[in-house]
Amino acid sequence: MTQTRRGFLAGSTACAAGATLGLVPRQAHAQTTLGAMTLDVVSDGSLTLPSSFIFDTMDPAAVAPIMEAFALSPDTLTPPCNVTLLRYGARTVLFDVGSGSGFMPDAGTLVASLDALSVAPDDITDVIFTHGHPDHLWGLLDDFDDPLFTQASYQMGQTEFDYWMNPNTVSQIGEARASFAVGAQRRLEIFADTMTFINDGDEVLPGVAARATFGHTPGHMAFEVRDGSEAVMILGDSISNHHVAFAQPAWIAGSDQDGEMAAQTRLSLLDQLSAEKTRVIGFHLPDGGVGYVERSGDSYRFVAEE
Repeated sequence: MTQTRRGFLAGSTACAAGATLGLVPRQAHAQTTLGAMTLDVVSDGSLTLPSSFIFDTMDPAAVAPIMEAFALSPDTLTPPCNVTLLRYGARTVLFDVGSGSGFMPDAGTLVASLDALSVAPDDITDVIFTHGHPDHLWGLLDDFDDPLFTQASYQMGQTEFDYWMNPNTVSQIGEARASFAVGAQRRLEIFADTMTFINDGDEVLPGVAARATFGHTPGHMAFEVRDGSEAVMILGDSISNHHVAFAQPAWIAGSDQDGEMAAQTRLSLLDQLSAEKTRVIGFHLPDGGVGYVERSGDSYRFVAEE
């Protein structure tokens, strides 16, 4: 496997500066190859979240050294949004579609990022979802609420789709996430008749297998892209940050809808990925999101590819 890089100017500062000047910022980009497959990691910008979104479920005294070690603000987090583009044969595949223009001001740059690679929305043949949160799903529609990827087929985990389409989800998900459910349902119902549903272990495309990684959402999926003995795991949000999720994977994170299940998933996944030295692509991991997992005792760390 070979890895090339770069042009990585990510983060909310660059995006905000570009917006202020009326310019399109240079897009974050990383690339790795797997046999005849090319995986590009393109930017959908970044989120701006209160730090409490992750850390409120944790002991402040215990989490403070981790926040200091990673230079994290006690007030605000600005994780990048890394969308994976897979190209091989006649297929041009997106794993998730970003948030579009209606979620956060520094997100929604996917179309510009694809354009930098000379890829148009109509070139996308397949869209495969890890889960239904806004930063992964809301980019399905353009600014006129029409489907953006008009030539694509769509796949999502059966459990995930059923959860978001359940009319009770809006009232049960909690006030902070109620808009997530409303937005997901509005978008998914447009594609309900054409969506292909997938389950754990399914080969969703040649060389691409679904991996159930429930917890962050009820039906979250990761995807293993494999060529012979080499593989890349597209994580989605099953390991959703480069700091506490690696340093203390058993801790319950506020960003996960089922904290206990997400922690069990994280521990199992980190153990496997570190043992097998599998490359990973993380939606919210830094430096383009491509790297691998290194273990040290009961702790892990994300090592970005150079």
